[in-house]
Amino acid sequence: MTFARDTLIGDPDRLPRMPVWVTSARAETLEDVAFLSGAALNHLHLVLSRVDLPHALLRDRLALRAAEACVAFSGRPERAAELRDTVHLLRPGDLPGPAGEIYLSWRRAAERSVSIKALHRALPQYPPETLAIWLDAGQGAPVACAAMALEAVLTQAPRADVPALILADAALAQALGWDYLLPVLAGGLKRADLRKRGDDLRLACHRAVTASALEATRLAANLARRAAHLKTVAPKLRAKGAGEAVAIFLTRDAVAPSALPLPDRAARRLCDRLVDLGAVRELTGRDTFRLYGV
Repeated sequence: MTFARDTLIGDPDRLPRMPVWVTSARAETLEDVAFLSGAALNHLHLVLSRVDLPHALLRDRLALRAAEACVAFSGRPERAAELRDTVHLLRPGDLPGPAGEIYLSWRRAAERSVSIKALHRALPQYPPETLAIWLDAGQGAPVACAAMALEAVLTQAPRADVPALILADAALAQALGWDYLLPVLAGGLKRADLRKRGDDLRLACHRAVTASALEATRLAANLARRAAHLKTVAPKLRAKGAGEAVAIFLTRDAVAPSALPLPDRAARRLCDRLVDLGAVRELTGRDTFRLYGV
C-alpha cells in the first residue's frame, strides 16, 4: 500500500484511537495473541493511510526508538539524547561509534522504500544475496513472516540483533503491502525474546507488535497535531529558505541549525522563532550545540 497516494484527510486531533480491548485483553494462546496483533496492525494501517500524517518524521522517530532498544540490548549506556548527539552533531570525517552505527542503520532502513538495495545501504556488511534470502525466509501471515525472518537471521548470526530486527520489520512491511519499513518490533521485544525460537518467538513477536502498534498510533496522533501547527505558522516566517527548513523539520526527528539551508546565524534565529511559536521544541536543554524537533 502506498500511503502517500491515499486521500484520507481529516482533523489531526481526531486520528482514530486504538480500541481499548486490543491492549487490555488478556491472551495466552498463540491464536488469541495473533488475533490481537492483527487487530492492532489493522488499526495502525488505517492511521498510516492518513495523508495529513508526517510519515517520514514518524518513521525517523520510531527509528530512534528502535535504535535505543537495540543499544540497550547490546548492554551499552547510550539512550535517545546521546544517540541524537552522536548522529546529528557528527562532523565530516568523524566516526559515529557502535551506538551511532546502530542508529544510522535504523534511519537508513526506514528512510527509503523497502528493497534489497535500501536494506544493503542500511546493512552494508551483508551481501545483497544474503539479505534477500533472509527477507524471504518467512511465510504466512505478516507477523509470522517477521518472526521467521528474525529467526533466520539469528540462527545464522546469533549476535546480529540489529540486522535481524531490521529484516524482520522489512518482512512485516512487505507482507502488509507497506512501501516503507516502519520500526515496530524492536521497541516491543525484550532482550530475552531474541533467544527464543519457533512458536515462543512468534508469540513474543505478536505481543511486541500489539504493544508497539499502540505506541506508534499515539506518536502518529501527536506528530500529526504538531505538524499541522508547524504548517499553520510557516507563512509567518520571513527568512529566505524558511520553506525548505520547515520541510526538513517535517521529515527528521531532530535537526541541528547547521543542517538548515540558511546561514548559521539566520538558522539559529529561525529555530528560536519556531520555538517561540510553539512549532518546534529544543531537544537538548543546552545553550550550545542545540537540536530541534517537531
